[in-house]
Amino acid sequence: AGTVKHLVAAGATLAPGDVVGYLSADGEAIPEVLPKPTPKRDIAVREPGPGVPDAPTSPAPSAAPGQRIAASPAARKLAAELGVDLAALAGTGPRGRITREDVQQAAASASPAAKPAEPSAPAASTPLRGMRKTIAERMHASLRDSAQLTMEMEVTMDEAVRLRRALIDEWAEDGIRTTVTDLVLRATARALREHPAMNAALVDDAIVRFGPVHLGFAVALDETAPGGPGLIVPVVKDAHAKSLRQLAEETAHLARRAREGALGIDDVAGGTFTVTSLGMFGVDGFTPILNPPQAGILGVGRIYDGVAWVAEHPVKAQRMRLSLTWDHRVLDGAPAAAFLAAVRDFLEAPLRLLL
Repeated sequence: AGTVKHLVAAGATLAPGDVVGYLSADGEAIPEVLPKPTPKRDIAVREPGPGVPDAPTSPAPSAAPGQRIAASPAARKLAAELGVDLAALAGTGPRGRITREDVQQAAASASPAAKPAEPSAPAASTPLRGMRKTIAERMHASLRDSAQLTMEMEVTMDEAVRLRRALIDEWAEDGIRTTVTDLVLRATARALREHPAMNAALVDDAIVRFGPVHLGFAVALDETAPGGPGLIVPVVKDAHAKSLRQLAEETAHLARRAREGALGIDDVAGGTFTVTSLGMFGVDGFTPILNPPQAGILGVGRIYDGVAWVAEHPVKAQRMRLSLTWDHRVLDGAPAAAFLAAVRDFLEAPLRLLL
C-alpha cells in the first residue's frame, strides 16, 4: 500500500541499478520534483525475481531526531513485528531507503548465533569409468557438437494395440511376443524409406544419406548386467527389408544378448537411426539425445487413456506420445515433422505394417 511516483517515461531504456520511481507510504510527504540519482554503473546484472533485494547503494546516515525515516511499507510492518528500531538502521535501498531485507538482517544479527550444522557424511561415490564413462562422454559430445531440437506428436494407438494382441496370440506357439516398440520400429523403418532426409548423418562437413535403414534400439541394463548398469544400442541391419515378425524375433534376440553381455562389435555398429522407449516406466514424453553421428532419434512414451472426438462427441482413446530429436544442421523442421507424421500414420493404420 502506498503511492507510486514515476521518474522515467514508458519505453525509456535504463542501466541495471537505475531508479525508475519511488513507493511512498500512506501519508508520507511526496515532493513535486524528486531528484534523479546518478545511475550506479558498477552494479552487477542479476536475474530479477521475487525476493531479490534492491540494488545496493551507499548506506544513508541514521535519521536525525524528528526526521521521518525513509523505509518501505513492508519494512515498517516487519520492523514492528520483530521489534527492530528503524532509526538504528542504514538502508541499502534507493536513496538510502530501508528495505524489508535490511530489517531481516538486523533481526538476525540481534539473535544469538546458531551453531552451524555439522556437515553430513558424503554418500558413497563411484568412479566414472567403464560403460558409464563412455555414455557420459558420448552424450556430452552429442549435445556439444550438434544442433539438437525436439518435437512431439500424439498418436492414437487403439488399432495398434488390437493388432499387437492379435499377433501375440497368432505367434504364441513360435515363442514370439510382439511389443509396442516392435510396431514403432517397423513404422520407423517404413517412414525412413519415405523420408530419406532423416536417415542421414553429418560426416566431415558433408550430409550423408544412407540407402539401407540400420535401426538401433536402446536397451537399458541394470546392476545385474555384465559391466553394470547403463545403456546399449543394438542395431537391426536392413530393418526396412524385414517383416514385422522378423523384427520382433531379432529385437528379442538382440535384447537378450545385450543383457547377457554377449553382443559383439557388429551388433552395435553401423546404425543410421535410433529408437528409444521409456514408456514401460510410465513416462509420457522426454527429450532423447542423438546417437552421433545420426541425424535423428525417436523417443517412445507410455500408452495412456486419452480422448478422441467423433463428430462432436468425446470418446475414450488410447494415446501415445512420440518425441523426435533431430539435428537441425542436417535437415529443417518441416521435413522432420513430415517424417514424424509418417510414423504416426503407420501406427494409426497398423495393418500396413504387415505388408
